[in-house]
Amino acid sequence: MDFIQQAYRGHTKLWMFLFTAAAISGVFIFNFVSFLTTDPSDLEAVYDMMGELPPLLNLTINLIPFAFLLGALFFLVKFLHERSITSLTTSRPKIDWSRFRFSFFLVTSISLVGFVLSYFADPTQYVLQFDWLKFSLLFLVSILLFPFQIGLEEYLFRGYFMQHLGIIVKNRWFPLMFTSLFFGLAHSANPEVAELGTVTMTFYIGTGLFLGICTLMDEGLELALGFHLGNNLLAALMVTADYSALKTDAVFRLVGDSDTVTLFDIVLPILIYYPILLLVFSKKYGWTNWKNRLTGRVVNPNL
Repeated sequence: MDFIQQAYRGHTKLWMFLFTAAAISGVFIFNFVSFLTTDPSDLEAVYDMMGELPPLLNLTINLIPFAFLLGALFFLVKFLHERSITSLTTSRPKIDWSRFRFSFFLVTSISLVGFVLSYFADPTQYVLQFDWLKFSLLFLVSILLFPFQIGLEEYLFRGYFMQHLGIIVKNRWFPLMFTSLFFGLAHSANPEVAELGTVTMTFYIGTGLFLGICTLMDEGLELALGFHLGNNLLAALMVTADYSALKTDAVFRLVGDSDTVTLFDIVLPILIYYPILLLVFSKKYGWTNWKNRLTGRVVNPNL
């Protein structure tokens, strides 16, 4: 069975999918609806209130719910759908942690090199704010809680939704597009969107598309999990900004203008960074038959 067909290893009744989807993704839907219906001045007041909290406390409050939601998703998959977490993760007999490690270290290495180049190109964009005690606490909280945050997003969007939507619509292109769009919309209430404009959604949706392609081409979540964890850890530990959803006691604080940030954080990853990573992954893991894996039909192997 390929990755999407793993859903057939358990119960696939429609009501089970709808119940699980609503129970786990309800918080994302609520945030999106609130973002659309709340007055911009009220949203700004909420962001200001959050900004008044100590950065570490703010980060912890934002990350802890992901642990409970991920646990709830695993519970429903295991006991409602009666399938293994491995089948939600990969089409391989067991989770390939070497893929996770390769993706994690690749993205962290490239990101660090990119930051160094950016820093030396224009050091005035950054302010050093390193505090050993604050950074140590931030590192501890990040290592403990970020795996739950990225785990929920990957297992929900690229795992559960990708698989169950695939067996419902019987193709691969729709769940790829849907999960990418939903992933972007789930981040629409982030402060970056209010500060930098809706163009920021291009980055979130593009990232969702990139991770979805990795998942379908590699027949598993391992590469997406490694990328997502490496990306978010560096975002929290290396550079922060006043408008960031990950406002932390990072080593540096970005003080550049919004236009520069938009160019660097959106255009560069979508047009250059992600295609290079896809090329590296495809060469290392021998990806072939792109059209069928990304757009082909999904058949029930039990029939």
